[in-house]
Amino acid sequence: MPVPLAPAAATTAAADRWGVVVPVKRLALAKSRLAAHGDVERAALALAFATDVVATALACPGVQRVLVVTDDPTATGVLGGLGAVVVPDLPDAGLDAALVHGAAALRSRDGGLSLVALSADLPAARPQDLRAVLDAVPVAGRAFVPDAAGSGTTLLAARAPAELHPSYGTGSRDRHLASGAVELDGAPGLRRDVDTPADLARALVLGVGPRTAAVAARLPAP
Repeated sequence: MPVPLAPAAATTAAADRWGVVVPVKRLALAKSRLAAHGDVERAALALAFATDVVATALACPGVQRVLVVTDDPTATGVLGGLGAVVVPDLPDAGLDAALVHGAAALRSRDGGLSLVALSADLPAARPQDLRAVLDAVPVAGRAFVPDAAGSGTTLLAARAPAELHPSYGTGSRDRHLASGAVELDGAPGLRRDVDTPADLARALVLGVGPRTAAVAARLPAP
């Protein structure tokens, strides 16, 4: 069962400084299950989701730096323009490798940062949702938020000096739990990743960021 959100005990100021890693696929390949909207709108939605996620992370109190791992030139320009640091996916070996690469890049800039891996498809997440989860991460420990389906992971956090040790993919919730990470009960918007048109409809009911809302307004009614 997820642990209700409550502030971790006796955190230090240094351990409450966070760096967020957001992995972003090439837009030509992202969100294939939204292809019913057409390739142009599918790519526009993927970029809008990532833009709203990065904006949410940047607006979250305690977040010192947001780093995007992507090889997409359009995403690089847009997300870098928001104030995120953007690095290429040099490992090019899947999501876990990209997150480890991004975490290392963050700590090479600031070795005392606590770390967060945040999915790029959470357009209904809000800064206060993210802050509540970060407050609940155990001292020098790890925690995660499961997706709405209860089998995946939308957020993985490690309070300094702990490392992320990501294990994404099918069944990631169980693997992260077995690895010793604490399961946290995040807000609905932080659990609602968007892979399908039905997911998008549910996210819109929760309330999405302005970039996603603008793209969604162009789509035909279901």
